Amino acid sequence: MDDIEADELLKRIQNAEPLNLLDVREPMEFATYNIGGKNIPLGKISVSINQKGFDKEAEIIVVCKMGLRSRTAQEILKQLGFKKVRNLKGGLIALHKIS
Repeated sequence: MDDIEADELLKRIQNAEPLNLLDVREPMEFATYNIGGKNIPLGKISVSINQKGFDKEAEIIVVCKMGLRSRTAQEILKQLGFKKVRNLKGGLIALHKIS
């Protein structure tokens, strides 16, 4: 349960499923294009994650442009005790290609 494929995430978004999305890009990137969720830049994740109200037991889907920063964020969150952290494989680019 470490990765989520773009097609699975797209289906869940289209089905209006409530999702815990965490976008770890910089605020300017998030403002330019996003799929919702909360924005915490990767460099601030350790300090800011607890202020955003994420449940350590709930599924969190971490996204970024290509899936690299979100992979790093996924590892940090796991170290902080979050149990179900999934990385969007291929990032928002992969999602954009199929939508």
